[in-house]
Amino acid sequence: MRSATIRTSHGDADRAERIAASVRPDNTDEMVTRVDGREVVTEIERDTTGGLHSTVDDYVVNLSVAAQLSDQSTPHTS
Repeated sequence: MRSATIRTSHGDADRAERIAASVRPDNTDEMVTRVDGREVVTEIERDTTGGLHSTVDDYVVNLSVAAQLSDQSTPHTS
């Protein structure tokens, strides 16, 4: 079994929660995402090195998009 832990810091706990909530739906059965203070921590396990590489690559792209979107304000309407 191959594994990787990705830990990223996001300024404050609320932002980290928003980002984690954004990436969790894309998690496979081999992935766990949690928040540790202001950090998003994702642990990934895969059977092969190639599978791990592919999953980490996809996750990092999704995480980058979630972090970028968390910086944008969304106007709320009633």
